[in-house]
Amino acid sequence: MSTSQFELPRPALTSDVYDAYPEQARVPDTAFISFGARPQFAGTVVTLDSREDNLVLKAMLDEDGHGKVLVVEGGGTLHCAMVGGNMAARAAKSGWEGLVIHGAVRDRLELAAVDLGVFALGSNPRRSAKAGIGTRDVPVSFGGITISPGDLLVADEDGVVVLTPGGSAERSS
Repeated sequence: MSTSQFELPRPALTSDVYDAYPEQARVPDTAFISFGARPQFAGTVVTLDSREDNLVLKAMLDEDGHGKVLVVEGGGTLHCAMVGGNMAARAAKSGWEGLVIHGAVRDRLELAAVDLGVFALGSNPRRSAKAGIGTRDVPVSFGGITISPGDLLVADEDGVVVLTPGGSAERSS
């Protein structure tokens, strides 16, 4: 995988990416857990800011996701799940590389069987609301960094690294 500015090794491991681009790499101070069958994934970022409501997310997962990672700012809540087994299967069918959810998931056993990267903070069996509240394609901030649509995200067992093509490392306040 490459962008106009970054040449990533195969497989793209976060430590290698960080070492190759230490001035541009941003790492959220967030302890994600891997739930999907792909513990390593990378792609161009698409974002969604949605708290405890996954109707917009569900629609997004039906869009072509080849080469893309969906980053969901769920407010860090573990109150309810933003993604479960059925939605993960939809994402895999649409070709998404992975999901990074600053919130919870459910259906852990189903997620583990889906060929998709799924990182989240934890799990909860409670489903989310379906009111359609959420804003897509906006910068999202958590773990001390801001992630924008079009950024490059690499994830593996060590965590997440974000690079901005044409940009520099920047911490959010």
